[in-house]
Amino acid sequence: MKFKIIIVALFLFAINVTAQEISDTSFGKGLINFVAKDSSFSIKFAPRFQVRSVSSWDYNGNQYGSPEHNFIVRRARLKFDGFAYSPKLKYKIELGLSNRDISGANEFNRNTPRYILDAVIMWNFAGNWELWAGQTKLPGNVERVVSSANLQLIDRSLLNSRFNIDRDLGIQLRHKTKLGGEFLMREKFSISQGEGRNVTEGNEGGLQYTARLELLPFGTFKSKGDYSQSDLKRELKPKLMFGITYNYNQDAVRERGFAGDYMIRADGSIYETDQTTIFADAMFKYNGFSFMGEYAIRTADDEIATEIDGSTPTGDIVLTGNALNLQAGYLFKSNYEIAARFTTVNYESITGALPTEQYTIGVNKFLVGHKLKVQSDLSYTTLDGNDDNITFRLGFDIHF
Repeated sequence: MKFKIIIVALFLFAINVTAQEISDTSFGKGLINFVAKDSSFSIKFAPRFQVRSVSSWDYNGNQYGSPEHNFIVRRARLKFDGFAYSPKLKYKIELGLSNRDISGANEFNRNTPRYILDAVIMWNFAGNWELWAGQTKLPGNVERVVSSANLQLIDRSLLNSRFNIDRDLGIQLRHKTKLGGEFLMREKFSISQGEGRNVTEGNEGGLQYTARLELLPFGTFKSKGDYSQSDLKRELKPKLMFGITYNYNQDAVRERGFAGDYMIRADGSIYETDQTTIFADAMFKYNGFSFMGEYAIRTADDEIATEIDGSTPTGDIVLTGNALNLQAGYLFKSNYEIAARFTTVNYESITGALPTEQYTIGVNKFLVGHKLKVQSDLSYTTLDGNDDNITFRLGFDIHF
């Protein structure tokens, strides 16, 4: 009930704001896009949602069985961003409304829906230096940092779902340096709680430390295209970003560091182990062609969680292993796009999880870029080379 009241209040505020000032409200630039008369603050309000259908066929050893169908609102979100007091002090708030957005209630977030995705301030305090504080995405693999609003296929890859480091609460320090000509280097560092978003009862383990280095030898992409899939801007010159991320989650208490089950022992204490995740990735775009490649690996000091005696397993196991993801697409002048992706995931034998390969092809139609689009893809997945699955997905996105 309280959340509904807040949403209504925000809408009334937005109506009141537009009554005072003229705002740029063309489609795709936000439902509200307002700057105060004295330039002391700005606010952009942009709701968006994604709806999709999923049909899946499992192979039973002789033939594919009857399909299973699922229709979902995958994401429904309210995004607010702008600046406060000075254009050098920016903010972002993003709220999730769909079941998948708010799921994950547990005793560590007081068993409440996880409405808040982002709540972060970004302060350009000197030259090319920025300090971020709050809850937001860590500087992890490029696919995860790309907004779900700007994906080339219906959703992110298996590499991302198994190994990404996602959102967390903490601070980040960011800097960029020109190395000569158009060559740009960006450095990103963060210290965070280590248990993911909306945790109110932390910190149970140690802190999480992340460092990322990005190299752009041919200069910046148009419209931040290095963090948006598909070459919608049709880069006139080749653009490349290469990145590497190192993440160390000290005394991690969850099976995937930021996510997964808390490794709780029978006596109520929590098992802790150091986890390390490393990413290497690249984004390339040129004249409608786009390519993204990623490699991820996660290790842990002791994957098997044990009871307080140090020998009896609790049943929880850290998901360690590695993954490779390769993705490419070509955008025709008609704004139709074809895309393909190959992902392979290999787990450490101690996890008991089987290796997986997935092949995906997709067809997209962009009506207003990523703001209004229809997407479809077909995936063939094999588990340990035996259990096969075919999945077809169809969806649309609308982002004001």
